[in-house]
Amino acid sequence: MASVRASSSAKAGSSGFKERGRMFLEFQILAAVHAVQKIYYPILAAVGIPVNLVTIKILCQGTCGLNKCVTRYLVAMAAADLLVVITDLILRQIPIAHQIRVVRSIPVCNVHAVLLYAATDCSVWFTVIFTFDRFVAICCQKLKTKYCTEKTAAVILGTVTVLNCLNNIFWYFMYQPWYTMYNNPWFCYVSVLVQISGLWTAIELLHYILKPCVPCVLILLLNAFTVRHILVASRARRRLRGHDSGESPKDPEMVSRRKSIILLFVISGNFILLWTLFMMCSMAQRMWYLGYMSFKPALFVLEIGFMLQLLSCCTNTCIYAVTQTKFREQLKNVVKYPITIIVKFIK
Repeated sequence: MASVRASSSAKAGSSGFKERGRMFLEFQILAAVHAVQKIYYPILAAVGIPVNLVTIKILCQGTCGLNKCVTRYLVAMAAADLLVVITDLILRQIPIAHQIRVVRSIPVCNVHAVLLYAATDCSVWFTVIFTFDRFVAICCQKLKTKYCTEKTAAVILGTVTVLNCLNNIFWYFMYQPWYTMYNNPWFCYVSVLVQISGLWTAIELLHYILKPCVPCVLILLLNAFTVRHILVASRARRRLRGHDSGESPKDPEMVSRRKSIILLFVISGNFILLWTLFMMCSMAQRMWYLGYMSFKPALFVLEIGFMLQLLSCCTNTCIYAVTQTKFREQLKNVVKYPITIIVKFIK
């Protein structure tokens, strides 16, 4: 009996030692991530604002070879990303990373939350409706003439913006006006009553499902249907042109579709890749609070999720530069312009 007790106490001691070792390792990784964030977030903000402004300017000029409908969506996505950089990166993440305590005395956190989540939702859903627009343009030729127009794009973008603003008003009542200065999904003070409330939990989980679980699923489905249609159409066009085998001359229609689909897939893939970790950690953390999960995601994983999610607001310009020749030329002109002015001034 004594040997059994000794064995069980030894196992308990070994387990406790491993747990302390795991917690120490997580703490060290978290400290390293925080150190990186102090440099990463200011650099991301310094890059994110100008690249989104330049993207909006170049696209609004209408010299990138894109139709007006596509341009509307891309401008809206850049504008939403710019708002996320301001409301989330500059006004939330940087003060938390550098512990700017003066922010705690400003009682507007619940208003800030509404604006932040509305901007983020717009950024997410603009990607979805852009994907749907390209699906219609490629797969639904009869609907294309009515749906893929500048006017329709403006109406849909306006409707989605209004719905996202209304959808996020509940954060004003869920959060308190004061900042916590902690980097978790609740960056404002939240009462214990709200944390354990079944109603608020249902609303918050619905929010996480609508952003970005449903968007990710919709994007994957729409892209799958689009790929299937393109493969079928490509085979049919090759047969009609009498080039079932061997080298064939370039088909202008297929070249145009290829460029469009590359842009679509890179934007969609970038969104899913950079949002997945944040989405999974946020939902797992909320389920842990309610006791539905036996483990809580490590804080450093959530922090990395925040970093990747915010990176998605600054990558579309790079995507356009890589996939769109005319956009790349315009971007080069914008970069060269201040250099030319400086050189002339020196001379």
